[in-house]
Amino acid sequence: MESEFISGIVRCWSKYSTSYLQGAGRTLLIAFVGTFIGCVIGFIVGLVQTIPITPKDPLPKRIILRIVKAILKIYVEVFRGTPMIVQAVFLYFGIRMVFGIGMGMWTSAFFVVSINTGAYMAETVRGGILSIDPGQTEGAKAIGMSHFQTMVSVILPQAFRNIIPQIGNNFIINIKDTSVLSVISITDLFFVHKSVVGALYLYFQSATIVMVIYLIMTLVISNLLRWLEKRIDGADNYDLATTDTLAMTSGMYNYPGSGKTGNRNLDTRGEL
Repeated sequence: MESEFISGIVRCWSKYSTSYLQGAGRTLLIAFVGTFIGCVIGFIVGLVQTIPITPKDPLPKRIILRIVKAILKIYVEVFRGTPMIVQAVFLYFGIRMVFGIGMGMWTSAFFVVSINTGAYMAETVRGGILSIDPGQTEGAKAIGMSHFQTMVSVILPQAFRNIIPQIGNNFIINIKDTSVLSVISITDLFFVHKSVVGALYLYFQSATIVMVIYLIMTLVISNLLRWLEKRIDGADNYDLATTDTLAMTSGMYNYPGSGKTGNRNLDTRGEL
């Protein structure tokens, strides 16, 4: 029995190895593009959701922000609350049938993965922004920074570090979830598996090959993401700064026209 199982695996691989690898490449392409675009969507939606609405804001601004936030909330809840396979069928078949708008299967695939990832990333970004100490936002506003400047220069650099693991998780999830796109005839790795089964009737042998390929892809991506996180973390130990160079140099000044630096403190009175 074991010999038949192994010989079936060898038969599948020897005959369709190129198809398996091409399917894996398409899977990675869809997952990467979908995750990248989804992260961009998520950052935009997350930023908009965290824009504060205060009574001091003009009435039109408050109305527009509330409407935009309501629309974005509906988008997030709909695409987080429905399966990706249903979204793919709806966009590929439903829009064509109801509205007469034809969308290619590859366009549908990239679009579905992107907006699905964007819905999840929106909540991740929002949570990452809210996890930063509010005192930093207050301090930035105290020195005259706008909300946009505060987000770009103070909050997002810190929030980005916190959400990198979730970005990696979404990428890995997308690698596996692209298998549902075979319902719209995307020739990814799982589609190749179904084609091999239809040709050779070796279901479990082909499934074993596909499972190993998926596992290899996810393990490699996981290790690359861990390496990236360590690089961003920096060194484990840092040298303690025992000298405040700013304090030392702030009290020095140049004598005008003397061409030399004096070692006088700026707080000295009556000698300038």
